[in-house]
Amino acid sequence: MEIPPINLKAILVVHWFLTVWGCILWLPSSYIWANGSVLAVGVWAMAQRDSVDAVLMFLIGLLLTIVIDIVHFALFYSLNTGGNLFRFSAGMAILSLILKPLSCFFVYQMYRERGGEYNINFGFPTVTRNRDNYQSIDHQDQSGNAAKPFIQGEDQKHGVRAY
Repeated sequence: MEIPPINLKAILVVHWFLTVWGCILWLPSSYIWANGSVLAVGVWAMAQRDSVDAVLMFLIGLLLTIVIDIVHFALFYSLNTGGNLFRFSAGMAILSLILKPLSCFFVYQMYRERGGEYNINFGFPTVTRNRDNYQSIDHQDQSGNAAKPFIQGEDQKHGVRAY
């Protein structure tokens, strides 16, 4: 089954509207900064169509804002606050949170289309079982003084090499 292509502009516009509408009444400025900065990275990903890094940063930002949004809702949502404006604002922020995993899926597909790999490498060294690049130490060259590294010559004493 082929996944339908979703335009990055559509994802950005939808999340921008939902973020703006969610910030009308009850969410703190940290919610605005977190989602606004991720949307700015999304604009960067949209502007540089061939950049794998921009899409990866946007994807990581979306994943992080899912956690940040949940924390904001847990800390700042209150059932005592009423009114239609509060319900609208809370509904738009919650809808944005619900749509973010779907947006992450589509952004990941864009990451793959731009040449990203399945395994995301953050530059940390890894241990592999591939031994193609190793040289065997069992079969060293046994000729000459290589077999006797501490002998400098036939007529010299045994000792440490002079450097």
